[in-house]
Amino acid sequence: MCTTIVFGGKASADGSFIVARSADSSSLKAQHFVIHPARQGQTGFYSCKAHGGVNDFTYPLPENSLRYTTIPNWKTQLHGACGFNEAGMGLTGTESIFASEAALAVDPYVKETGITEDDIADVLLCRCRTAREGAAELGRIIEAQGCGEGFGVAFVDETEVWYLETGSGHHWLAQRIPADTYFASGNQGRFQTYDPASDDQMASKNLVEFAVEKGLYNPETDGEFNFSKAYTRDDDRDRTYNDPRVWVMQKRLNPSLEQNPDAGRSFPVFLTPERKGTIEDAKALMRDHFAGTEHDPYGHGLRGDEPWRPISVFRTYEAHVMQVRPWLPKEIGQVIYVALGMADLSVFIPFYAGLTQVPASWSKGTDQCDTESAYWKFRRLQTLAMTDYPKLAPIVHEAFAAFEAETSAAQQRMEEEYLALKATSEAAARSHLDAFNLKVIAEAEALAEKLLCRLFTIRTADIEALVPAKNRKNKD
Repeated sequence: MCTTIVFGGKASADGSFIVARSADSSSLKAQHFVIHPARQGQTGFYSCKAHGGVNDFTYPLPENSLRYTTIPNWKTQLHGACGFNEAGMGLTGTESIFASEAALAVDPYVKETGITEDDIADVLLCRCRTAREGAAELGRIIEAQGCGEGFGVAFVDETEVWYLETGSGHHWLAQRIPADTYFASGNQGRFQTYDPASDDQMASKNLVEFAVEKGLYNPETDGEFNFSKAYTRDDDRDRTYNDPRVWVMQKRLNPSLEQNPDAGRSFPVFLTPERKGTIEDAKALMRDHFAGTEHDPYGHGLRGDEPWRPISVFRTYEAHVMQVRPWLPKEIGQVIYVALGMADLSVFIPFYAGLTQVPASWSKGTDQCDTESAYWKFRRLQTLAMTDYPKLAPIVHEAFAAFEAETSAAQQRMEEEYLALKATSEAAARSHLDAFNLKVIAEAEALAEKLLCRLFTIRTADIEALVPAKNRKNKD
């Protein structure tokens, strides 16, 4: 289960494209960061089953595979979460969404062999060069082989950003995000109108006709075709689990907008923000948990019975913010900010597209706690902080906020230096980028370890004060 926010280029403060998503499943699901090298002369098929994935989906390998990055599950190295390739296309997937029972009755998911979120990053990043191409290729796969589950996927490049939603086992709709708007989603189908003649939309070939034929849409009584209404689930589960997340994102970006938090079907699909969005806004949204309200499940003591599901949950295994700045070389213009574990208690670390190596700690980590993997360095800190969130979380927030601010200033300096070096030596520029990026990653991990020790000291004193075992005033 996930939450997604996408900003068109004219909806961001600096003209960049911004795509962010939290990936939520299990707090024991360690993530790695992988750089996949370009390959030539390939034959054969990609196989989900061969990697220990969820089903037996297969797809032909491209003869020449592009270099790309992913953030996969530790166990299978699949479900790549997000990444960029050397051509400049990036994607994040997937946002789990659900077809209605009526739609699945006439076009069920192809659970045994259809494409799932396990496969999307590795199948598309190795071959697609643009956002439009990525959305179209995924759509062709869904129509030809079916999807094994429902999902939404964002695609971004240097000119535009697209989002694709599945409707049923073989039906889908993709939309180019209008440049001056943002799109927010939380585990539900959000798209509504569809114009087959529009160059800003793509869909399965008989999307509307199929809905009419199978009784999912009646033009005479339903009016204009509504993709979400025809194909996707909308019931009481959305009222507290999904709608409030979309509501809070739209409220934070459009404060004057008045909407009922449980009226998700009527929320605008695209909105122009009242103040143009930034990377910091995207990070803040990924960290949101209704702080300061009665629906905050952490600030008033841990409350697992809170009905509103926040964006930042403890079982988030990573959250990311992708940025594309078309005016810069891809190596520094495309960045993924990665927060391992629960975003609210983590730090967003920049991974530049031009980074040529990844620390060993980012290729370690399983479902068992350890002291070496990057994932567990952050997860251990988060687990400890959650034992007294009101007291300990502010310490983590303050330290990570300072680190992100300092890193942002250092990034600006590094990028200026990179451009100067690149003018005379590609190798020198690449080396400078690597050194900087690896230093930032190492410093973030060290800070997490330092904070862990600080919080352990505090909790040790707390417990001693609670259970002193003193002989009156003496500790003898």
